[in-house]
Amino acid sequence: MSDDGAPGRVLWVTGAGSGMGRAAAVSAAARGWRVALSGRREDALAQTARAVEAAGGEALVLPLDVGDGAAVAAARASIGERWGAVGGLVLAAGLNSPRRTWADQDLGELEAVVATNLVAVARVVDAALPDLRATAGVVVVISSYAGWSFSPGAGVAYSASKSALASVCRTLNQQEAPSGVRACHLCPGDVDTDFLAMRPQVPDASAREVMLSADDVARAVQFVLDAPAHVRVDELVISPVSQR
Repeated sequence: MSDDGAPGRVLWVTGAGSGMGRAAAVSAAARGWRVALSGRREDALAQTARAVEAAGGEALVLPLDVGDGAAVAAARASIGERWGAVGGLVLAAGLNSPRRTWADQDLGELEAVVATNLVAVARVVDAALPDLRATAGVVVVISSYAGWSFSPGAGVAYSASKSALASVCRTLNQQEAPSGVRACHLCPGDVDTDFLAMRPQVPDASAREVMLSADDVARAVQFVLDAPAHVRVDELVISPVSQR
């Protein structure tokens, strides 16, 4: 195990109630991280907490809406009171709409997608940044294949918000390197999770069979978390062989 994966380090995961966030939390717990779990659904977070504990880890359930700045600040304070400084972030909360074109999109939905996928990421990073500076922490932003390569079906708001995350990570890496902070723009291709329900046409079972799994993405997240403190994974793209 690397120094960054040493038992007792504190990881804060948003979007931890299901899918890639849950899988990343369980994987990290098995590697010795204490894991704070945030998301909007307390019952789903409780399920993730049980999975973390079954993997031999410690969980702290902190329900919140990442759009609520006061709640984000309170959650970070709660983590500090319980375990101390945050040493890692996995930012997996995301949103999209079935209405994805200029012809049918709703501007209110566009604002909500951008607020969740972009602004909330900056909000959580900003809240945790003093801790990350103190711990030479690592940030994994779970973005999208659409944040790396233009994907026509992803939608106006989703594509714009996910593409912008590349700049969020690059500015963190450029400006916070003196403190040892590292950020990775992680761009998965098609993943079989509940998020697929937000597509205009929901993929069937045969289409899902050839997609990545949440555990595939969690392994990529763990690779970044386990990297030695002098190693930065600026961007990581993983996709199923079937990706087009």
